[in-house]
Amino acid sequence: MAIRPVLRMGDPRLLRPSDRVLQLDTPELHALLADMQETMASLNGAGLAAPQIGEPWRVVIFGTDAPNPRYPDAEIVPRTVLINPELEPLGTQMEQGWEGCLSVPGMRGLVPRYQQLRYRGVDERGRAIDRQVSGFHARVVQHEVDHLDGILYPMRMTDLSQFGFNEELFPGQGLQDD
Repeated sequence: MAIRPVLRMGDPRLLRPSDRVLQLDTPELHALLADMQETMASLNGAGLAAPQIGEPWRVVIFGTDAPNPRYPDAEIVPRTVLINPELEPLGTQMEQGWEGCLSVPGMRGLVPRYQQLRYRGVDERGRAIDRQVSGFHARVVQHEVDHLDGILYPMRMTDLSQFGFNEELFPGQGLQDD
């Protein structure tokens, strides 16, 4: 296990669509997941996608415990390993919400996301995952899966006046730097 460097916006590897994982339950996949978990935990992340640490695979992890310093008001999201994810919006209702990203450190932006969605995929052992979610959970999944398609949250924004540095947007709130 190792804490890996997180690629930052501007690195062309973040813009490349990721490849499907064809072999599950391998030592290499378990090592990647251990590195992702350790890296995400060290940065108090709510999620991490394999491309963020330079690995071009359709693998994301996410989950939060009680208060996350980067998202102090967010509900708890169960820790999940999601491989080869597929998203299906449940309805057309969108919701604006503030997002940060470990690949866009120190900044936040107001991003529209589907309020409710269904996601499917498998875990590291090939067990099926099929969930319907809403709120922060839905936002986190959409954000992380976007990384697999080479999309960073500023690319989803509709109003760049709602994009800036944490301390400028939220003075005195002590949001941990991303």
